Amino acid sequence: MSDAATSSQTSDETLPGYQTGYGTPAYRGYVLFSLLIVYIFNFIDRSIFAILTEPMKESLKLEDWHMGLLGGLAFAIFYTTLGIPIARVAERYNRMLIIMVSLAMWSLMTVLCGFATSFTTLFIFRLLVGVGEAGCTPPAQSVIADYFKPTSRATAASIYALGVPLGGMFAGLAAGPINDYVTGANVHALLGDWGWTWVQGLIDWQSLEGWRIAFFAVGFPGVVFALILALTVKEPPRGYSDPPGADRKGPPEKFLSALGGLMRKPTYVHVVIGAAIASFAGYGISQFSTSFLRRTHGLSLTEAALIFSLVLGLMAALGVFLSGFLADKLSKRYPTALSWMPALGMGLSVPLYWLGYLAPSIPLMIPPLMLAATLHYFYLGPMYAVSAGVVDSRTRATAVAITLFAVNLIGIGLGPTVIGFLSTFLKTVLMSGYDLGLTLQLCKDVTGLQDNVAAACNDANARGLQWSIVIFATLYGWAAIHYLLAGKTLERDMLSKTA
Repeated sequence: MSDAATSSQTSDETLPGYQTGYGTPAYRGYVLFSLLIVYIFNFIDRSIFAILTEPMKESLKLEDWHMGLLGGLAFAIFYTTLGIPIARVAERYNRMLIIMVSLAMWSLMTVLCGFATSFTTLFIFRLLVGVGEAGCTPPAQSVIADYFKPTSRATAASIYALGVPLGGMFAGLAAGPINDYVTGANVHALLGDWGWTWVQGLIDWQSLEGWRIAFFAVGFPGVVFALILALTVKEPPRGYSDPPGADRKGPPEKFLSALGGLMRKPTYVHVVIGAAIASFAGYGISQFSTSFLRRTHGLSLTEAALIFSLVLGLMAALGVFLSGFLADKLSKRYPTALSWMPALGMGLSVPLYWLGYLAPSIPLMIPPLMLAATLHYFYLGPMYAVSAGVVDSRTRATAVAITLFAVNLIGIGLGPTVIGFLSTFLKTVLMSGYDLGLTLQLCKDVTGLQDNVAAACNDANARGLQWSIVIFATLYGWAAIHYLLAGKTLERDMLSKTA
């Protein structure tokens, strides 16, 4: 090692944690990358359900409102309610162990979704996916805050939050092509080549549908990565990177005390409300985005998944990263950047979403949706940065869990469910405009119907969903207002501001 490098290392070791973070820069980078991979698996395993909505709906003979419940409420029941209890455990015990066990569980439950034979069995497996995923983000955000100094946390939080768009992107890249092009016979032949004869007798591979194979394919790797995580990422000292004056000694705050303290911080309250509204709109739209592209523009599932996941997913990832990176840079000159940046992004995204979802063709649709996806995700990194920044290390996992409870109960729990019911309602309204005696039961399967009747059913189905998405996209403007209001008290409420 050179003299200069040795001097630099010695200097860093003598600096307090709030100026350096925990561990070497290379190891911090590896930890953050590992947690990002975990969060990518988290969103692959929840996003794949939205990508496969249409083939599952057709295979199991379900309606939009069924798919809305499965994509929303079924997942959210335990995901939201267990997040806070798990976070309270994470305030006292090994956070990395909690993350590893949670990853293994939700990955196994995702595999089981591929075995579902009815609405009921799929509902149960989705419940259990939510149980596993409840143990991911609260302890992960607490670990990130201990590894990174305060002036780097917004960037670190935004890099972790890349798991949202990247998970959705990878889900689409896997689910669409697997559903359309991989058959049970292909997989059976592959397993036979590997000599896994014990697996061959468990499943009727010849009749296995593509959407089931997709669940298998994205679930198993998560179990493997859980083992890698357990062997390579260590638990950091709690509160290591907090600035002077942060009360990090003693047991965690009582839950009601922690909740009361958060409710007395208007910055936190407005950010949570704004993020909940944005999540409500985002999860609702995401649940039916590939369905929209198939119904309105006649794309195959692979084509729809590639547009939704690759094109829009990459732009969303860019927006998530920029939200934290620019906030850290601009906050030195503009202390309220964590407030006005996401407000500006979401506000501008509304007219762009209108243009995109009402566009008559794919070439006219993609550019405004790409820009809108980049801008509206400006809220995500600041949401985590504010949640972790208004409390000390003893309450950080709990604060993030309370944020996610509100955001996901409203977003995941209600977003897909409400848009599913809205789509079905608008579909029935539009069907009444045709003097053909159309009903939901009649239009459930258009095979064998007269051409004009089938066309009317398909048109009502497509336009009902299209206008539901437009209505939901408008809600980003409401969310932007709350982020603006958060700026009034941001400087007063944030604890972790020390350089």
